[in-house]
Amino acid sequence: MEMKYLIKEQECGYLMKNGRFVRLLTAGKYRFMKELGYEVQVVPMTGQVKTCGIPEEILMGDREFAARVVKAEVPDTCLAIRFVNQAFKEVLTGPEALFWNVFEKNTFQMVDMTEPCMEKVLPRMYIDLMPMKYYKKIVVKDGEVGLLSFDNRLERRLETGSYYFWNYGREVTGKIFNMKIQQLDITGQEILTADKVGVRLNVVCSYRITDPERLVKMVDGASGQLYTCAQLVLREYVGRFRLDELLAQKEEIGQYVLQKLRERQEEFCVEVTGAGIKDIILPGEIREIMNTVLVAEKKAQANVIMRREEVASTRSLLNTARLMDENRTLFKLKEMEYLERICDKVGGITLNGGTNVLEQLSELMASKG
Repeated sequence: MEMKYLIKEQECGYLMKNGRFVRLLTAGKYRFMKELGYEVQVVPMTGQVKTCGIPEEILMGDREFAARVVKAEVPDTCLAIRFVNQAFKEVLTGPEALFWNVFEKNTFQMVDMTEPCMEKVLPRMYIDLMPMKYYKKIVVKDGEVGLLSFDNRLERRLETGSYYFWNYGREVTGKIFNMKIQQLDITGQEILTADKVGVRLNVVCSYRITDPERLVKMVDGASGQLYTCAQLVLREYVGRFRLDELLAQKEEIGQYVLQKLRERQEEFCVEVTGAGIKDIILPGEIREIMNTVLVAEKKAQANVIMRREEVASTRSLLNTARLMDENRTLFKLKEMEYLERICDKVGGITLNGGTNVLEQLSELMASKG
């Protein structure tokens, strides 16, 4: 039985006889007798070569095939970037690969992975195209500092920016430290005063890291160490005072905590910039007692003010009476003032002739009195 094959321009065929490669067939029409063991494997002549199970060494022995392919051999210490017609196509990580070089112009750029810093051997535009498993990206934001380590050994400090390092042959790690002023809240600290009253304190302090290189060697978490230190300082200070003494010196507590933390700030590799008491929370029964005392104090103060005002009012009336007694004209003016007020509230007044209006009104007031 005769088999017909049509191989297009962008294709080729592997002529096989009894399972063995014979030669490469290019574009055209072909006929082969199947009974004689002939078979043709048609493959596209673009991209990576499909060998259809034929060993590469046998295919490369055919001059027609060898003239149409290019081989990329990638050493263990490198990656290869494949360009097609001078445009980026892909990253090659395998040891070797065959590509058709007929309708596409394949070129390869070897990238050395033994140099830790990627940007020294690879343009930045290609870095993000690399497989993530081969490199480590470290981003240091504004106000931060990074510490670069190779195989857990400190290498150098990283300032603000983005950094790329090959992971080949070493473990790359980067620890980021916030160098800005940070706030540490110490909440709900239940402490007994000298008179055995349990109070809860909420304290806030601020700090910033000063020496990250020394910090990673000497301190396991600066914020945790500061938190514990502030707790102990509060217990030491509050336990010395009675409740009323403690409430009277809220500012002094914050200053004491700040002073004690600053005495140990070098040990924690930080600078303590501030500390203060946000709240002093009393037990419910103590709050009720203090509220009762406060209400009583305010009532007493109100009574004192009322008595003081009454005395001042009486003294004013006495002074006015003395002045009117000594000055007849002032007495008449005051009398006319009161008559005016009376007239404003009276609907109608009937007066007789013979005396003036003021005299009749005065007589009217005298008769009512």
